Amino acid sequence: MIEARHLRVLRSVAATGSFSAAARELGCTQPAVSQQMKALEQSAGTPLLIRTGREMRLTQAGEALVRHAAGILAGLTAAEEEVAAIAGLRAGRVRLVSFPSGSSTLVPTALAEMRAAHPGTRVSLVEAEPPRSVEMLRAGDCEIALAFRYPEVRGADPLSAVGASPAEESWGREGLVVRPLLTDRLVGLLPEGHAFAGADRVGIAELAGESWIAGCPRCRRHLVEVCESAGFTPRIDFATDDYPAVIGLVGAGLGVAVLPELALEAVRAKGAVTVEVEPEVRREIVALTLPDLAHVPAVEAMLERLASASRR
Repeated sequence: MIEARHLRVLRSVAATGSFSAAARELGCTQPAVSQQMKALEQSAGTPLLIRTGREMRLTQAGEALVRHAAGILAGLTAAEEEVAAIAGLRAGRVRLVSFPSGSSTLVPTALAEMRAAHPGTRVSLVEAEPPRSVEMLRAGDCEIALAFRYPEVRGADPLSAVGASPAEESWGREGLVVRPLLTDRLVGLLPEGHAFAGADRVGIAELAGESWIAGCPRCRRHLVEVCESAGFTPRIDFATDDYPAVIGLVGAGLGVAVLPELALEAVRAKGAVTVEVEPEVRREIVALTLPDLAHVPAVEAMLERLASASRR
């Protein structure tokens, strides 16, 4: 009989490539990992790993088992959480993955409300940008993923800037429960002494000759698409995933940027000013989960708190 704990160990060995690395990741000893893998191979009735020196390679049977493990473990988590709620334990766990600007704005309010209403529910948070956050959700490494998507830009090649795949552009939404939260407007960020700093609105084409500071890869790609649709390719001199760093670079007079308003909420834009940009662009922010998890009480309650925070 195949046990869930053995599947978790197999996934870790497959991901890390060795028993010792898997033991470190799981917080146990290497002999314990080895024993659990032997027990799993006995249950499966066939070898799952090929040992080549210090590294491990999956057999065909091992690959099949790892492929099914994520769905099995997600279903098992859903069952455990729902049974616990039905039994009146008032306990649960929600692992949340969010992109940074969501972590600093939507998530704190939602977590505070969740803790006040359900103090017995444990909620953890890690950060990842889509599509990585969606991959973590599908792999069973979290119950909720906060993600965002930019609309398609007419006349632009969506794969030109960073080599994105169509699957990345759609988040791989198939088979996921999508909870819309809000639309987040993009605004221009200019140094205080810039010629357009006092304007209410500026066309993005008017910034064609500027030095640009870009954010995360997905935001960078979208910036290039918007600019190309306006007739120019932006000269990106600085690129960073850290929004405060983008704001600091703009404030130092090193270039201009276009950022989501959500990214500006938690950071004081010292030395920089915001202006509306044309054409107006908004990104869609959603919470994603798996169908098996959508009705788990703790997950459902967390989704409600995220929706409540987004309405504010």
